[in-house]
Amino acid sequence: MSIVVPMYNEEEVFPLLRAELERFMGEVLSEMEIILVNDGSSDKTIEKIVAWAEEDRRIKVIHLSRNFGHQLAATAGLDYATGDAVVLIDADLQDPLPAVHQMVERYQEGYDVVYGQREARQGESVFKRATAWAFYRLMRALVYKGLPPDSGDFRLVSRQCLDGLKSMRELHRFLRGMVAWVGYPQYALKYQRRARAAGTTKYPMRKMLALAWIAATSFSTVPLHCSMILGLLVGLLGIEEAIRALLASLLGWYTVPGWTSLMIVTSIIGSALLFSIGIVGQYVGKLYEQAKDRPIYLVSRTFNIATPTVTRTTSESPDIATHL
Repeated sequence: MSIVVPMYNEEEVFPLLRAELERFMGEVLSEMEIILVNDGSSDKTIEKIVAWAEEDRRIKVIHLSRNFGHQLAATAGLDYATGDAVVLIDADLQDPLPAVHQMVERYQEGYDVVYGQREARQGESVFKRATAWAFYRLMRALVYKGLPPDSGDFRLVSRQCLDGLKSMRELHRFLRGMVAWVGYPQYALKYQRRARAAGTTKYPMRKMLALAWIAATSFSTVPLHCSMILGLLVGLLGIEEAIRALLASLLGWYTVPGWTSLMIVTSIIGSALLFSIGIVGQYVGKLYEQAKDRPIYLVSRTFNIATPTVTRTTSESPDIATHL
């Protein structure tokens, strides 16, 4: 089993995380590796995890060259994982490690993906819970109707499923949607999400909205369809304004001749055009970035890792890491 933990400025929570992982490793009979991905932290996260790796060969560290974001850091860990079953979990301990035992049981029953589905969210405000609820429903509508609701990145995936996931090398990534898309038998494991053990959240509202937009524009064409619908609505509004202007002329309603209807229709049409062009521009920009075919992340150094297992495109460098 491999456990992948992306980390960004998790110095405060690290002692608690280490204790939980060591306790968990003592409960598991199979061979294990813990892959800690340092996503360009600016605190002492890298020093602490490297010190742990020096004490225990099962602890493997991937140090990215800069902050690439949670989804790409998680991708790096999945690329380097060698286990038959791979668990992705955040460092904040909100997702309980004991639930992994239940995931393994479902995996042994034949499920290739066992994802955590949150029944309750402890330590979060009503606003946070409400926006999280709306986020997942919006993603099901805009991104992929098969996307499980109330499910983050906490999940176990089989080697077969992971190999399929690794073949998808798009730059703008929405992992939970990608895992749902690859298929294979999947199981929803319900659990109680705990409050953050220490530190501050790495997904404030601004990043949640950014993730939602990335997911919508990189995983779905629904926003393009929305721009077409907007164009239709503006056209109907233009017809309504034409009828209103005609009635005003026939019935003698008082109006400043031509000014109101002209300004309203011009403003609405201009706004709709700019909005639609902006959506198309987002897609064109993502195509441009993908067409450059740059590596989706760069590894500065690794610890306790012999060789990478990442699936690369032909244009990617075969050796982007310094292995120690």
